[in-house]
Amino acid sequence: MNEHMRASDILPASEEQGSNLTYFAFAKPCTAEAVIAPTKAVRGALPKVLAGRYRIERLLGAGGMGAVYRARDLLSEQFGEPAPYIALKILSEDLADSPDASALLYSEFALTRYLRHDNVVRVHTFEVDSDCQRAFITMELMPGLTLDNFLCERPHGLPWDELRDITLALLDALAHAHARGVLHGDVKPSNVMLSDEGIRLFDFGLGQAQEGILPGLPQLSRERFNGWTCGYAAAELLEGQPLSASADVYSVACVIYELSGGKHPFRRLPSTEARNQQLERELPAPLNLPVHVWPALRAALAFDVADRTITARQLRDAFTVTPSRLQRWMCWRKG
Repeated sequence: MNEHMRASDILPASEEQGSNLTYFAFAKPCTAEAVIAPTKAVRGALPKVLAGRYRIERLLGAGGMGAVYRARDLLSEQFGEPAPYIALKILSEDLADSPDASALLYSEFALTRYLRHDNVVRVHTFEVDSDCQRAFITMELMPGLTLDNFLCERPHGLPWDELRDITLALLDALAHAHARGVLHGDVKPSNVMLSDEGIRLFDFGLGQAQEGILPGLPQLSRERFNGWTCGYAAAELLEGQPLSASADVYSVACVIYELSGGKHPFRRLPSTEARNQQLERELPAPLNLPVHVWPALRAALAFDVADRTITARQLRDAFTVTPSRLQRWMCWRKG
């Protein structure tokens, strides 16, 4: 398909259909096949246009479970949308062959949609391409940098004012998710986007809803999908314990520490290995972090879940209070 071809160029040429702008929305993918050919693909391969509507332009990023592409929404473009661009997430080929792959992706979509927060990525639709039999999610396209790329530009960490703004936004998102009964499961720098529009936490692919939340979601066996990121996963997760809000707190604390000083607190070692080496005993406070905030962040970095009693909301509050108030609060927690 020509780079400058409009959505209307792939519509049937009849006068009746050409004058009906909603025709494109309901046309079957095979309607455009003669012009876009080939849209059909072998299992696992992607056509140039998904669901007869979304033209894939380029890869934005890929992980162990899926890939995210920049795509153009041809229907929105047909109706005159000046920026008809979206992000499109699709599972990796290995997972796509799993019998419950679509359910796994739908779970991510449902969890993210359930969280309506300025600092959580906004998802649009969950769809399935009938030709290649692949499910996908469409979501807002955010120009900017993920925090891992941003940190490459700031090898010594962020100054306090900048650190505080990013941290508060990130912890706002995580605290909101926990308050709504949703666990993220994979908080790490590459799953946080920074742009002119602010911070967005995304990729709830390993997320879970707590009991009683979104009861209609399919009950998936998570044993095959628990691809925890070892450098940011809490020790109890690596030892086979279920995901918890406390595990999310450990992950986000690693991210905040890295933003504070430019380095991961435990050299990105698996937390079980870092614990066995007793690296927490020599963990210094980041230079860019005010002294009065360090006790709260240090508590969030505890390897033992019994010692990690601080919540995402409490950690957020630690970045907003004065030194004297925080000292009283920490004393109250320990007392």
